[in-house]
Amino acid sequence: MKLTKFSNLMVLGLALTISAAGCKKRPTGITDIPGGGTTHVGGGEKTIDNNLPQPTFIPPAPPNGDVNNPNNGNNLPPRNPNDIIPLSNRDFSTYIPDRAALAGATVYFDFDKFSIRSSDQSKLSEVANYLKSHPGTAVRVEGNCDERGTEEYNRSLGERRALAAREALATMGVDPTLVETVSFGEDKPAVPGHDESAYAKNRRDEFVVLNPPK
Repeated sequence: MKLTKFSNLMVLGLALTISAAGCKKRPTGITDIPGGGTTHVGGGEKTIDNNLPQPTFIPPAPPNGDVNNPNNGNNLPPRNPNDIIPLSNRDFSTYIPDRAALAGATVYFDFDKFSIRSSDQSKLSEVANYLKSHPGTAVRVEGNCDERGTEEYNRSLGERRALAAREALATMGVDPTLVETVSFGEDKPAVPGHDESAYAKNRRDEFVVLNPPK
């Protein structure tokens, strides 16, 4: 009788030991993947069924379904301006800005683009000729965008628009160290409004003459 009880206790103890060991193998904080496998959110080994579609991070789109954003299949290519024209490290803070001198030379861009239109080449020639005829004078190229898209994306797009003009001026013989670039993104619209007629005027490069201090 005692032997039977002892045997039963041994079996029960063995079952509890196996159960406890099994519980220790299951990590905490796991997320089940439908169809098989689990990913351990809390760290540790990751086991995923390779036959299932793997998770992909998709950055959130900007509000209101705007398409002027990095996820519209029209991504901006990586830019390293030093591969083409070294950026200037000159300080123009003491120069005197003149917005009127080249106000008529503003160039405009197609939606989500930063290439200079062929129809605006004459405006860049006007800027180049002005700088050549005024030795020591510099220019600030201000890149701007319409309001569609994220602030970060538009800041980057505005920068590329300003740099595109700078590179074009350099090919026309302008000293690139006399061309300063800045991007305002969507922060400084030229025309208020939320339609294409306003957007077309806001996608632009403006040229501000920087006269050397006297």
